[in-house]
Amino acid sequence: MFGEVSSPQYPQPYPADILEQWDLEVPQGFQIQLTFNHLDIEPSQNCYYDSLKIVSDKKVLWKFCGQNSTDRFHPVNKPIVISANRLQLFFLTDDSNPKSHMGFNASYQVMVPLCYCLVRHKLPVLWILPVSGDPARGNITAEVLPAVELALSHLSEQPSPLGNYELQFHLTDSECDNGKALKAFFDTIFNGPKPIMIFGGVCSSVTSILAQSLEGFNLVQLSFEVTAPSLANKRRFPNFFRTVPSDGAVNVALVRFLRQYGWSRVGTLTQREQKFTEVQRDLSRHLEVANIQLAEAESFSEVPCDCVKKLKDNDVRIVIAHFDVSLAAKVFCCVYNLSMYGQKYQWILPDWTQGSWWTNTDSTNCTAKNILTAIEGSISADIETLSSRHIRGISGRTPQEYEKEYDEKRWLKGLGASKFHGFAYDGTWVIAKVLTRVMETVRYREKYSIHRNFTVTDQEVGQMILEAMDKINFFGVTGHIIFQKGERMASVKFAQYQDGKAVDIEKYSAITDELEFISPIRFQRDKPTKDRTHVYPQRKRISILLYGVVAFLTFLGIFTACSLLVFSVKHYNHWAISMSTPFMNTLIILGAVLSYSSIFFIGLDGSYVSDRVFEVSCSVQISCLSIGCTSSFGAMFVKTWKIHSFFKNHSMEKKPTKDYGLVLLVMLLLLIDLSLLICLQILDPLRRTVKEYRTEADPHGQDFFIQPFSERCENTNMGFWMAAFYVYKGILLLSTCFLALTTRHMNIPAINDSRGIRFSVFVSVPVILIGTCASMLWQDQPNVQFCIVTLVIITCCCSTLCMVFLPKIIIIRMGPDPAFLSRRFHLTQWHSELQKESGQDNDVMEQDDSGASDFVTDVTQNISLSLDILLSENLNLRRHINELDAELEDLTRQLNEPSPCVMENVIIKSFVHKAGIEECIERAHLCADAANTVFID
Repeated sequence: MFGEVSSPQYPQPYPADILEQWDLEVPQGFQIQLTFNHLDIEPSQNCYYDSLKIVSDKKVLWKFCGQNSTDRFHPVNKPIVISANRLQLFFLTDDSNPKSHMGFNASYQVMVPLCYCLVRHKLPVLWILPVSGDPARGNITAEVLPAVELALSHLSEQPSPLGNYELQFHLTDSECDNGKALKAFFDTIFNGPKPIMIFGGVCSSVTSILAQSLEGFNLVQLSFEVTAPSLANKRRFPNFFRTVPSDGAVNVALVRFLRQYGWSRVGTLTQREQKFTEVQRDLSRHLEVANIQLAEAESFSEVPCDCVKKLKDNDVRIVIAHFDVSLAAKVFCCVYNLSMYGQKYQWILPDWTQGSWWTNTDSTNCTAKNILTAIEGSISADIETLSSRHIRGISGRTPQEYEKEYDEKRWLKGLGASKFHGFAYDGTWVIAKVLTRVMETVRYREKYSIHRNFTVTDQEVGQMILEAMDKINFFGVTGHIIFQKGERMASVKFAQYQDGKAVDIEKYSAITDELEFISPIRFQRDKPTKDRTHVYPQRKRISILLYGVVAFLTFLGIFTACSLLVFSVKHYNHWAISMSTPFMNTLIILGAVLSYSSIFFIGLDGSYVSDRVFEVSCSVQISCLSIGCTSSFGAMFVKTWKIHSFFKNHSMEKKPTKDYGLVLLVMLLLLIDLSLLICLQILDPLRRTVKEYRTEADPHGQDFFIQPFSERCENTNMGFWMAAFYVYKGILLLSTCFLALTTRHMNIPAINDSRGIRFSVFVSVPVILIGTCASMLWQDQPNVQFCIVTLVIITCCCSTLCMVFLPKIIIIRMGPDPAFLSRRFHLTQWHSELQKESGQDNDVMEQDDSGASDFVTDVTQNISLSLDILLSENLNLRRHINELDAELEDLTRQLNEPSPCVMENVIIKSFVHKAGIEECIERAHLCADAANTVFID
């Protein structure tokens, strides 16, 4: 029988001006033990203001108040035993509670007088431990023995039913040898006394072998030291329990800790020993479940420096270490030499807070100060060996009180302290409670069984022990003891090395799956360490200033093109416009406008528009540029073809080329262009792609890198489509160049843009070729590439518009009669050629006086021969004068027709015939004058 009493509203401050009474009673012949878990009542002289009175048999036994054990009227948190079976509690307060005192909390239980416990039933338990000590680990058996003795002593003080039984441990030396341990186990089983349970297990291999055979003997084993994660497999070890949490529980806490600080990429450094590699494998499974990347897993035997360097080379910032403390100095000497500490790195270690291991620098080239520098800020994670809460547990003592008793007991024996002594103490209590429950259950069944000879099989006892183990739930010196699938629900403590000392920062509870804050964790620059070198993308964008300047120039170009279009429409009836195929001129202007417009879309990137809009702009820019190029150069190709057709084979009988045929030719070129663009958009549309470049360090020295990238318009078969467009446009440009070269001597002002077209083609084609190659070379520099592309477009469009339309403007504003221009042009050209030849001859004669006479003779002969040829040609022309007159009359008749196209053909043919006749006559006269001049000289 037990219970608990508390002041009103506990643990909140108790109200003022109240009087509360509690009546406690146990069966006759038993005693009451009252234990105050907490007492905080307003202190005063003789507890005048607020007080708690304990009354038995109408006598005031105690009157309590105060806040801590130093107060005069405080019960000092020790159990109070009332010899009677009744008592009363009176809680009285005045009209105020100025400091918000919480009141009290006390627990009571029934006590059996000593005369009722004269006989205690012995329960045999087999304790398998290595009796001899390990130099590396100490004598664990000897160090935990005082804790077990304390537990047995405290159990003897307990009332019924715990006090009715006595655990009788039979110690067997396993020597950490599998064979010897099995022999000792079987000897005990067959030779007796047969144990009810097995306690202990220090060596993992021995414990693993014994735990697998327990089910066959209906025995249950409870360990307080083995932490290997493999023993948590209930399929292999169904009868194995342990009060010490496994290393797997620490791994669960580690994962929770990593997630709290946002670390999703870690590395491990493990010593090649089974106990460490097993923990590392278990951690890897937990990391995978938690979606935390294990970037690098390194293991070493004796020389850790190479592994530490690999971790650094792979940019591992968060390192979880699993190795023995004897190698810690060597590892952190490597860490110091490689500068893997400080703000950029976070080490998570086992708990090495005991001892000054950093002073063991004999096998390293570092000093203790260097190693302390390297471990500064590192975090250790380990199970909580003793609870830090000041709560009285099942034994009626706080963990701190127990630790004091344990230290006194081991000091008397001259023993060291084992970190597992608290788990051995609580393990003894677990066995006592489980066996007591089982024995009481058996006695109850025997008492109320209908069978006279009631017996319980070993299998039934074993099953009852397993069920009782699953129901264990109490607060011990190591914390709350609950088993889940045979595993102790752990409390894991995190500490950080701050200024060379381990400071507790957080505690993890597996029961609540929460981290409890203890003290602030210290990071440099007050920011958690980054789990990787963060790489921030940086778009290589086109300068807004550059885009603005180019957009302004493009706007001027479009405005100029539109102005020329208005000018052409306004002077449509002028012969300089109407005779130069106005429709083709309009196509040239529209092509230039489209090409100019593509510049606005070329300069857009993801910093200005969304991804979807960017992909649309890709299609728009290539469409505008392709159609614009075909319109302009296709029109110039047709114009050049028209000039070439007039003079092909010098035949004047050829019928004039019709304009609708030329228009159909341009439409065919545009149709090919549109077909390519439609196929591109349907079969393999352009998409936004990103090209990343080599990462760069932050120019300001921050702990991150910059990943430059640029956005492009590409598709799956980009090479094929580019080749198709380049071949098609190349054929068009080369054809225009070829026709321009073949008609380079055919200058007819009546078709006043023939020379301008040639100049435009000769300027545009090299610029396009050079610009295409340059843009490919500078494609990694968006600003430079944008400048090159826009310069090519603006240059080509501007030169085309100027060369084609500027002569027309001059003719319209200042030009004379077209027939006079034709004659003057040809005569001036012939004079220039003649003067050029004469000038070259004079230079030759001045340089060589000795051959002057021979040179004059040769020139005279050449001129005479030329004169004869011209005179002969003139005679032939005169024979056909009548035919030409007839044709001129026909042309004159056609002049009366209103069609500009007919007028253009008539004027051209009339100019050609007339110019041919006059040219022959004039050249004959000039040749004669030149010959006379030579003869005279």
